[in-house]
Amino acid sequence: MTTDTTPTANPAAEVAIAAARAIDDKKGEDITILEVGPILGITELFVITSAPNSRLVRSIVDEVEEQVFVLFERRPLRIEGLNDRQWVLMDYGDVIVHVFADEARRFYEIERLYKDVPRVEWQPVADAG
Repeated sequence: MTTDTTPTANPAAEVAIAAARAIDDKKGEDITILEVGPILGITELFVITSAPNSRLVRSIVDEVEEQVFVLFERRPLRIEGLNDRQWVLMDYGDVIVHVFADEARRFYEIERLYKDVPRVEWQPVADAG
């Protein structure tokens, strides 16, 4: 599944890629999709990004929520961390979106914890055509 992002390949991957594209639209930084399902079992994919300030963290969260709803009619099961805006977690069940403030991302180094899992390839909308 790692690089197969065709529309029928995996519904969770479609949601993750839509989230990544929404993040890219709002200028999120270093967007990564990790296939964590085989080792976690509670979710399939992580989408990870960061932003230089709390206002942009909130803007990214809002855009992901809107775009995933528009495309898939799905709302997050829960959103945590929105008050502090240092590490916002958007839980869609099969996809978890992590939106970090830059400093928090450097501190937690979440990608380091999952360095051996496959990454899902994706393209921003402008590059996907």
